Amino acid sequence: MSCSLSSMPNRHETVRSLLEVTGRKIKRGRAVEHAAIGPRRWLMIASWVMCLVLILLSTNAFAQQPSSTRIDENAELRLEVKQLKERLEKLEQQPRTVSAAADKPKETSAEPRATPEATTAPPGKTDDHSILNFFKEVEVSGFIDGYYGYNFNKPAGRLNVLRNFDTKSNQFALNLAEIVIEKKPDPLNSRVGFRLDLDYGPATDLVHASEPGGSQVYKVIQQAYGSYLAPVGSGLQIDVGKFVTWNGAEVIETKDNWNYSRGLLFAWAIPYYHAGVRAKYSFNSRVSLMGAVVNGWNNVEENNSGKTFGLSLTWVPNPKLSVIQNYTTGPEQTNDQRHFRHLLDTVVTYNFNKQWAVMGNYDYAQDTLTSGGKVHWQGVAAYLHYAPTNKLAFTPRYEWFGDYNGFATGTAQRVKEFTMTGEYKVKPTLIMRLEYRRDWSDHLFFPKSDPLILAKSQSTVLAGLIWTFGTREQ
Repeated sequence: MSCSLSSMPNRHETVRSLLEVTGRKIKRGRAVEHAAIGPRRWLMIASWVMCLVLILLSTNAFAQQPSSTRIDENAELRLEVKQLKERLEKLEQQPRTVSAAADKPKETSAEPRATPEATTAPPGKTDDHSILNFFKEVEVSGFIDGYYGYNFNKPAGRLNVLRNFDTKSNQFALNLAEIVIEKKPDPLNSRVGFRLDLDYGPATDLVHASEPGGSQVYKVIQQAYGSYLAPVGSGLQIDVGKFVTWNGAEVIETKDNWNYSRGLLFAWAIPYYHAGVRAKYSFNSRVSLMGAVVNGWNNVEENNSGKTFGLSLTWVPNPKLSVIQNYTTGPEQTNDQRHFRHLLDTVVTYNFNKQWAVMGNYDYAQDTLTSGGKVHWQGVAAYLHYAPTNKLAFTPRYEWFGDYNGFATGTAQRVKEFTMTGEYKVKPTLIMRLEYRRDWSDHLFFPKSDPLILAKSQSTVLAGLIWTFGTREQ
């Protein structure tokens, strides 16, 4: 009887089967009473025992020899260990920024720390983020303002007298182009701010015509000042630099006025700009006060060693009514700091509702000349604003101005004007205005087609177009 090891699928099961078979045969042998065990039976038992011994010996030998599968597994493990070792050596040679950051003491700031993803951001992404932050804090805005005007007097020089901005007659003309860059101080972000107004056009030439430092030097810069919001009460804002005047009901920018042309009081009764320092404090939502120390009227550079002082009180008792009282005083004559000029300026506005509003402006000024003589002028303006829709508005304006000594207009006269302005907003950023205006004087003052002939009045019509833009345009 033979046994083949190679034909056995499982050594442990084979051994178990042989043991079971041997046990059954021994039991059958014991069941035969008084039967003698012959040589043949002993030979069979001996062969099974030898087979069992060979199987056990082959099992030990087989366990000591590694299989091909185990060899492959060991080779793969050794390869992986080698690769991990090489990667570890490369990491140890690189700068350990993460480990260095972990060694630092824990930050107490509430700001989030940079993550590894942030340090591996693609090129250009950081620049885009900086640009977005810039426009969140800084506003860029501006406008382009042009018009066509016609004067029925047909003046020889094609100029409208008594006007300061819509001076061109019988032609298309650019009034003003402006770009504003502004960062307002914010107590929650940064208390430091600034504003820069860059202007181009005939309007800025006229504004800076009497600048002691030269009209060509500062005409491009309408405003340029830095701001600081001091932590005093509700906030005290301090501005240092060049800024527009606090006087008057109208401003240089056409888009911010009810009419297209500027009135007599804006043109002849008040200054355009100042250079120095001003501070404004709001006591509450109803009362605010502004104080200023500047070089003077319309001069960045001083024309004397004196200083001009300004006060502005704003009172808003309710959402419908606002009252602004201004007072400006200081020496304005060249090389004369002893004689003071005084200006009282009052602006009252009342809004009946969203459709109807009225505004009044009164100015009174006097000055003492270096020669010792005194001059004075005064005027009043009344406005009615009616806006039946969000796109359409009508504004009549009436003014009277007395230049008693001819100090403002060059002629001692009393003049008045009536203006009717219609406005249509094609878009929120595109404004059209059509305007009729008539000026009168008690003297022959307005030129005609013959330069030797003057008239006591002039009538003009005008069509203006204003395009605005801004990073926060609504």
